Amino acid sequence: MLTCIIRYHIDPTKKSQFETYARNWGTAIPRCGADLIGYYAPHEGSSTLAYGIYSIENLAEYEAYRARLSADPLGQENYAFAQREKFLLREDRTFLKLCSTPQGQPK
Repeated sequence: MLTCIIRYHIDPTKKSQFETYARNWGTAIPRCGADLIGYYAPHEGSSTLAYGIYSIENLAEYEAYRARLSADPLGQENYAFAQREKFLLREDRTFLKLCSTPQGQPK
């Protein structure tokens, strides 16, 4: 299992647009096959960093998921919304593999 962490740099004056974007992914991402952990908007500290976190079985499944997401009507609408509103200044993806859990917890 891989966990994808998307780090967004957002326009701090458009936080509400990012929150709408995040809620839309809350529907589209699970429907297209990834296990959404959540989207996180700035609250304290940095006003420009936000995160999206989901898990997927492997990189091959990630490619299939991305194809489904780009064909999904809500996914297409959300991509267009981000382009139109210009609240995303930068987006970086990192894929991580779980190697440790709190003692006593199953992996």
